[in-house]
Amino acid sequence: MFHPRKDFIVPRFPIITTFAAVVALAAGGAFIADDAEAQATQSKTEKPAKATAKGKEKAAGEATTKPGRTYGSTALDEKDSDQRTFADLDNDVFHAMVLLDRAQFSPGVIDGREGKNFTAALKGFQEARGLEVTGELDTPTRKALKVDKRKPTRMLRIDETEFGSPFVTIPDDAEKQAELDAMAYENLLEEVAERFHTTRETLIALNGDKARNVRIGTVLQLPNVLPTSRDYSVKSEYRDMFNALNIEPEPRKRGVRITVDKSDGQMRVWDKDDKLVATFPVTTGSEHDPLPLGDWKVTTFAFLPPFHYQPDLFWDVDSSKKDTMLPPGPNGPVGVAWLDLTKEHYGIHGTPEPQTIGYTESHGCLRMTNWDVLTLSRILDPGFKAKFVA
Repeated sequence: MFHPRKDFIVPRFPIITTFAAVVALAAGGAFIADDAEAQATQSKTEKPAKATAKGKEKAAGEATTKPGRTYGSTALDEKDSDQRTFADLDNDVFHAMVLLDRAQFSPGVIDGREGKNFTAALKGFQEARGLEVTGELDTPTRKALKVDKRKPTRMLRIDETEFGSPFVTIPDDAEKQAELDAMAYENLLEEVAERFHTTRETLIALNGDKARNVRIGTVLQLPNVLPTSRDYSVKSEYRDMFNALNIEPEPRKRGVRITVDKSDGQMRVWDKDDKLVATFPVTTGSEHDPLPLGDWKVTTFAFLPPFHYQPDLFWDVDSSKKDTMLPPGPNGPVGVAWLDLTKEHYGIHGTPEPQTIGYTESHGCLRMTNWDVLTLSRILDPGFKAKFVA
C-alpha cells in the first residue's frame, strides 16, 4: 500500500497577496529591457495607456485561431486579441519569472513580485550561465534571459480539460475528504492559475472581472509557459496531467543528483559533470519535523497518488483520529506526485497551495509546486541521489 507522508491538512481558503501596483502585460511585447533601454523609455511611461474600447471583448472571443502547442486553451491572433496594456508599469520581474520558469530555474508562482524565491532563481540562473551571482536583474542577466525570445504572456481561450475536474469543495476534515472521488480543483479560476504557474490574484490583476468570472470559452491573458512540445513519454493516464500543467516533455538539461539546503530553501539539480542545471524553491520541514539531513536516494516516482492519512505520525494531530485513505488529485495533501525517499515516510511531493512554497513549514518532507515536482521528474530518473544539508 502506498504511504506517502502527509505535510498537513490545509484549510481551503485563498491566500491573498497585495500588489503595490496592478501587474498588467501586453501580450505582444517583450518587457525585459537592458538598463540603458529602460532609461531611454522612462519618459514614455509617465502617462497611463488609454482604456480598452468597449466591444473588444466580443472581438477577442471571435478572434481567428492559429496553430499552437496548447492544451485546454486555444491560441488567438494577437492583433485581434483584447490585450490590456499599461505602459506606466514596469513588468520586468514578471517577464523574468516566465523566462526563469522555462529555463529550469523556478521562481515558484509567477506573480510579478520580487521576493526570496525570485532572488534565488536569479542566483541559480547566474551561476549556471557563468555570470556574476548578484541575485539582481542586472544588465548581464537581462541579456542572458533575452536569448529566449519568448513573450511574457499569451492571449488564450480557455477550453475544457479532463484533468482536475469535476470541481469539488474540499472540506477541512480528513474523514470527509476521504468520501470524495478525487481531490480536484474547487473552481476554474484555481485550475487555470495552476496550469499557468501563477495565482488567482495575478490572473485577476491581468484580466479583471474576466478572470473573476472565468468560464469555458473566456479569453484570458496568461503567463506564457506553454511547452515547446506535447510529446510525453509517460503512461497514457498521466498525459492529461502533464499537458494541463504545461510541463516541458524534454528538459533543457538533465541531472543525476540533487542537493537541498535548508538555510535558503532551495533544491539544486546537478548533472554528471557537477554543473548546475536547475533550481527550485522548496518547503523543508519544521522545528518539530526537521529536514532529514544526510545522504538519501529517491527510488520511485508515483503520479496522482492516494494518501494514507495516519494521525499518529503527526505531533499536531489528535492521535485518536482514525487512519483514512484520501483520494488522489491536485488538491490532495501531496499534490500530483510523490518521489519516494529511502527514509521511511519521507518524500518529495507537490502541494495544493503553491503560493506557500518557501514561506511555510512542513512535517519534514520536501514540498514543491505541482508543476515543479513534475518538471523535476522529467529532469531526473528514479534512483537519483539526494543530499540534504542545513
